[in-house]
Amino acid sequence: MVRLHTRKGGKSRRSKRHYPRENPPWVEKKPEEIEAIVEKLVKEGKEPAQIGMILRDQHAVPDIKAATGKRLSKILEEKGAKREFPSDLMDLIKRAVRVRKHLKANRADKSNRIKLEHIEAKIRRTVSYLNRTGRLNNWKYDPEKAALLVR
Repeated sequence: MVRLHTRKGGKSRRSKRHYPRENPPWVEKKPEEIEAIVEKLVKEGKEPAQIGMILRDQHAVPDIKAATGKRLSKILEEKGAKREFPSDLMDLIKRAVRVRKHLKANRADKSNRIKLEHIEAKIRRTVSYLNRTGRLNNWKYDPEKAALLVR
């Protein structure tokens, strides 16, 4: 997600992926091998982002979708490793819980109180999108329940 609050400059300063997506000729792994590696990493308890980085860095697979024809989330779903909450949402919730814990100890920290509002706004937008697309079943964000999810 692009940073929405306190953005410096008028546009996002991130590198862009080159399109169209085609599997480079130097990728030596076959789609079945890649799916086997993904399955092994899931059994080890790796997060989807970690799986993508491991495939990129250690197995020379720059783009999973270009190499296999399927997204990583689809492969995980086929292997029976689909999670209740997407990893991006869980990362935001963990962040909000950490900031809330910090604010309990440091009540005068005004800037982090504002940052907490920004994080929770992003969580609500993400939850709204996931509910709309059918990936969550009308789940609503509640800070107390979210803290229980993280533990």
